[in-house]
Amino acid sequence: EVQFVESGGGLVQTGGSLRLSCAASDFIFDDYVIGWFRRAPYPGKKREGVACVAKSGGATYYADSAKGRFTISYDRFKNTVYLQMNSLTPEDTGVYYCANGPSTYHDDKLFYEGPEFFHSWGQGTQVTVSS
Repeated sequence: EVQFVESGGGLVQTGGSLRLSCAASDFIFDDYVIGWFRRAPYPGKKREGVACVAKSGGATYYADSAKGRFTISYDRFKNTVYLQMNSLTPEDTGVYYCANGPSTYHDDKLFYEGPEFFHSWGQGTQVTVSS
């Protein structure tokens, strides 16, 4: 099974930028998506989807909180998914994970079904945005 290794996290000030990387150790199925997820540092906070990209075709999904600020991309030669995060705010603080799962489309748009449909979770990388 593929394994993912996240990197690129760190401490930045509000308004700053970070680029996260998610390197895959093995083949990702062509009909899969790779997603970035965040677990905020609050009790009971569940892992939530931030952005996803389809391995084939490059269709993307963004959570409302990420739209206009984050960009997800997949480099097939490096087998690595990137998450460019701009205009960061303290609400973006958390551990960021990547994982993959089968892709689903509704009306030709990539549909995000929730973290329970993803697997092969990485260990995560910490992102802290100071105010």
